[in-house]
Amino acid sequence: MNKKRTKISIIGAGFVGSTTAYALMMAGLANEIVIVDINKEKAFAEALDLSHGASFVKPVNIISGDYSDTKDSDIVIITAGIGPKNGETRLDIINKNLVVFKKIVPEVVKYSPDSILLVVSNPVDILSYITYKLSGFPASRVIGSGTVLDTSRLRYLLAEHFDIDARNIHTYILGEHGDSEIAAWSLTSVAGMNVEEYCNTLCKNCNGDFKKDIAEKVKNAAYEILNIRGYTNYAVALAVKRIVEAILRDENAILTVSSLLTGEYNIDGVYLGIPSVVNSLGIKKKFNVPLNTEETEKLRQSAEVLKSNIKSIEGLL
Repeated sequence: MNKKRTKISIIGAGFVGSTTAYALMMAGLANEIVIVDINKEKAFAEALDLSHGASFVKPVNIISGDYSDTKDSDIVIITAGIGPKNGETRLDIINKNLVVFKKIVPEVVKYSPDSILLVVSNPVDILSYITYKLSGFPASRVIGSGTVLDTSRLRYLLAEHFDIDARNIHTYILGEHGDSEIAAWSLTSVAGMNVEEYCNTLCKNCNGDFKKDIAEKVKNAAYEILNIRGYTNYAVALAVKRIVEAILRDENAILTVSSLLTGEYNIDGVYLGIPSVVNSLGIKKKFNVPLNTEETEKLRQSAEVLKSNIKSIEGLL
């Protein structure tokens, strides 16, 4: 009996796409990885460079090619697009990337109609919505990387502040992967204690605007890196790897991926990063977690920011 082989395609061979391929290769999650880019020579070089490490990892066939080579992919990861330049926000580049996605998504759907689509390109929430509309797929099979990375950034900063392992901090960044995102402090816990209790009893170093300062650092983390070297790639690739892992291993993992809201928090018709159960079906379930009044209002404001941008391009879809 032939064992099912896992095939993952990555659209975009830039910094994020190539680093994602590397992260997936190192994790041994796929039998075949296909890299597609408008710059075919770049895609070829990235695939060849990765392939030269074949003797150091689990068997995997890494190739570059056209959309036809992505046929029957289990997961298609879209990292292609135009990133923000210095001074631009993620929302500033919507129209540029709409043009790109109108070329990409129909080709992906044509060759892998049963795949799960994982959108990473920015602005990820709006491009996830665009992909959902263009693909005709059920929303459960169109996932955005959402605030998975932002949540990790928050856990890292709290770990630095508390001097403990980031994996032992439980918290979320919710909403837009961008300037209107919110830190869910009411859900933040360490060692079974909420963050206030932990600060008062064990840390005793949370004076002043502790929460505000850390939330601002999370929000501006990408801009800080972009201003220095022009791109981010390592942490986002690890975030994508984590989502792919949850899908392929049917984990029922709770991740703050960008999901289509259909009434949660009284929000409808927009993709946002909220705690969602991710497994082999894609998004199995979304959680309407209890937030405090201020957080709920900020989440709805985040949704309105995205909705206003979606409205401006709705007629072009």
